[in-house]
Amino acid sequence: MQLDQLSWFPGHMTKTRRMITAEIANMDAVCEILDARIPLSSRNPDLDELTAGKPRIVVLNRVDQADGAQTRRWAAYFRARGYAVIEVDAKSGAGVKQFAGAVRALLKDKIAAYEAKGQVGRVLRVMILGIPNVGKSTFINKVSGKKSARAEDRPGVTRGKQWVPVDKTLELLDTPGILWPKFEDPEVGVRLAFTGAIRDDVIDTEELAVRLMDYLGEHYPATLTERYKITVEAGDDGFSLLNKAGRKRGFLIAGGEVDTERMSRILLDEFRAGKLGRFTLEQAPEVCE
Repeated sequence: MQLDQLSWFPGHMTKTRRMITAEIANMDAVCEILDARIPLSSRNPDLDELTAGKPRIVVLNRVDQADGAQTRRWAAYFRARGYAVIEVDAKSGAGVKQFAGAVRALLKDKIAAYEAKGQVGRVLRVMILGIPNVGKSTFINKVSGKKSARAEDRPGVTRGKQWVPVDKTLELLDTPGILWPKFEDPEVGVRLAFTGAIRDDVIDTEELAVRLMDYLGEHYPATLTERYKITVEAGDDGFSLLNKAGRKRGFLIAGGEVDTERMSRILLDEFRAGKLGRFTLEQAPEVCE
């Protein structure tokens, strides 16, 4: 499938929409997990309508792989929209201890209203939302200190509704990752594919790797020189850079040609693992400077 033609709506995502609609009235707040490297592309635009009126906390995950200055600007952007924001690396657990306090600060008026009605210690319920493979289950496991939510480094693992207690007065409702039917901007699909939010078996891996090499060659040539020991020259496109890197790594096939498919997999794996460095692939709006 071509990257500019990505469009689908798997059945389990339809079920997730129904689940959100059925449960949202019972929620005190919603928590949206975003990938700090692509904060806008990792937002499902449908969630604004599905969760309208609910207080929201935004968790910028994978900040260890994102540009720190850009993460701060994105945090300011979301706070300006009225959301609470925390920055975390769910895999290591960095920043997750802020979550419970941030939720209670966000809901302080609601907690006071509950207490005024004599409901001291009432359990707060927060729905956890996010696209596939954004780190929801890993985040929930770190926040709760348990392994209640199934976590794997591939999209589409969480399927059913799962309640996870954090403490005596805070519960989380985990939900399956949900994408949206069609990407109006084809670059959104490309960025999601870069980070692994879209399964690799529905796209052309080599095409994706060429696009990533194009981006890195234009914006971060020093990274390619440092990681792959290649020289980025004027006029190099993504395919030529992929070939250079593959040849340097010794990924050759019959006839001395470069095994670009193997190099493509390596490039994407190393990018997603943070081995190439820290990148934010979307620039925060200038109004947040």
